[in-house]
Amino acid sequence: MGKQRRTEWLSARVLGVFIVASTIQSAPAATWCVGPACSYQTISAAVAGASAGDVIQVQPGVYSESVVITKSLSLIGAGNGTIINAIGLPNGIFINGMATAPMAGISGVVVSGFSVQNANFEGILVANATEVTVSNNLVTGNNRSLNIGSGVCPGIPAFETNEGDDCGEGIHLMAVDHSVISGNIVKNNSGGILISDETGPTHDNLISGNTVSNNPYDCGITLASHAPAALSGLKLPAGVYHNTISGNTSSNNGLQLPGAGAGIGIFAPGPGNQNYGNVVINNTITGNGLPGVTMHNHAAPPKAPAPNLNDNVIVGNTISGNAADTEDAATPGPTGINLYSVAPVTGTIIAQNKFNNEQIDVAVNTPAADVTMRLNDLQGQTGVDNLGSGTVNANFNYWGCPQGPGTNTCAGMIGVVLAPSYATSPF
Repeated sequence: MGKQRRTEWLSARVLGVFIVASTIQSAPAATWCVGPACSYQTISAAVAGASAGDVIQVQPGVYSESVVITKSLSLIGAGNGTIINAIGLPNGIFINGMATAPMAGISGVVVSGFSVQNANFEGILVANATEVTVSNNLVTGNNRSLNIGSGVCPGIPAFETNEGDDCGEGIHLMAVDHSVISGNIVKNNSGGILISDETGPTHDNLISGNTVSNNPYDCGITLASHAPAALSGLKLPAGVYHNTISGNTSSNNGLQLPGAGAGIGIFAPGPGNQNYGNVVINNTITGNGLPGVTMHNHAAPPKAPAPNLNDNVIVGNTISGNAADTEDAATPGPTGINLYSVAPVTGTIIAQNKFNNEQIDVAVNTPAADVTMRLNDLQGQTGVDNLGSGTVNANFNYWGCPQGPGTNTCAGMIGVVLAPSYATSPF
């Protein structure tokens, strides 16, 4: 075969392979039906039979199963009448990216339109995943294994290193990034929505438009850096960072036990824990068992890996009627926002929040505070209580009356608080 003929033959082969590959890649996704008159009678069978990219539509009914997803697909229910009743089972839905060796993760999963109930642990657990959407679900009555008197959750997997006292809550993201949790109702679980890092970093997620209420033993929405799971191979916590908590309602959580849960909690509790650069914006946070927004670090011994609770932004929230903090992070009374840390914390911004029905609007207790407060409507008896040795820069806030902090009926300030100028009317 001559050189020109060989070149033409090779070109044709390459073109043929390209055409076949293009045809495979552009093949339309299949849509499968689950229900009494459908191809599948159970959701799990449909998930097992589906290919990556397929859509599974589930008719109304009660499905007594635990659904495990290990491939990219869309699982669509018909609303609250499409019930996954996971009584006696670990989870209602488990999006499991740990099952792809070597924990390579999973992407592109959508779960929408279900009522997920009665699981022993989480209603919906998402682990080692990216670009996941969990929307418009009702997640209620889960965490059935919890023994709150003993603070344990018998049988919960070892990779969930800090969930003994809440069984992982209603929805749990772990080692998840660039995902959206939106429009869900999460109620009557031990806790609401949990974002943690046992098997990898959890970052750049949007938690938006959810209603999280009446979860009695933990926070409404929790961002918590935990000890790494043994199977992750990590030596230090991976971190919870750059997440956005936007437009949610978090109310009446953590009320069953004193000090059980905040409206929104941001925790880097011990050495090496990382919880930084998160944004809490435009949420309504009311009537919870700890301060509305609670940020904690409790241990930073010398020579241990430093914790990171820096650069969190709390902006544009309505915060009302929450409780005092407790134990080492105790505040003198009901508090809107509490920042407590035994290690220095830098870059905290608290801006454009509206406080009502709190004794203390903002409490700060750190050894070297770097807290900037601007444009807040402070209506409490005390607008700012600096319990620590650092300085709070609280210039240009409204203190509840035109005369400024500590005068007439205006909110006061305690400790080292800089407020050389102030607003004379609410924002």
